[in-house]
Amino acid sequence: AQLVESGGGLVQPGESLRLSCVASGFSIHTYNMKWFRQAPGKERESVALITSGGGGTDYADSVRGRFTISRDNDRDTVYLQMNSLKPEDTAVYYCYAQNGWNNYWGQGTQVTVAS
Repeated sequence: AQLVESGGGLVQPGESLRLSCVASGFSIHTYNMKWFRQAPGKERESVALITSGGGGTDYADSVRGRFTISRDNDRDTVYLQMNSLKPEDTAVYYCYAQNGWNNYWGQGTQVTVAS
């Protein structure tokens, strides 16, 4: 079982990116899904959460209003739409799945915001 992120890259401030996280070896239907990020020299921080049914979302204050988390349970995929990117959003972004029995981390995808 694993999570694989994609969609990272180098963009300029103000631009957008959409990250994807695909699960294999398990179904995400029963999992709450999160995106975390870790910048160089900093601790890993939670960015966004979406509940298993998709009805609940929550965001870090630093990204609220700019990032949107969504999920497609039929495709076992979670997305993070990131708009109005800032240099301080530069980090490795990780996908995380958790339910009452298991949890999984992805390997991360690099997002760099620079002019």
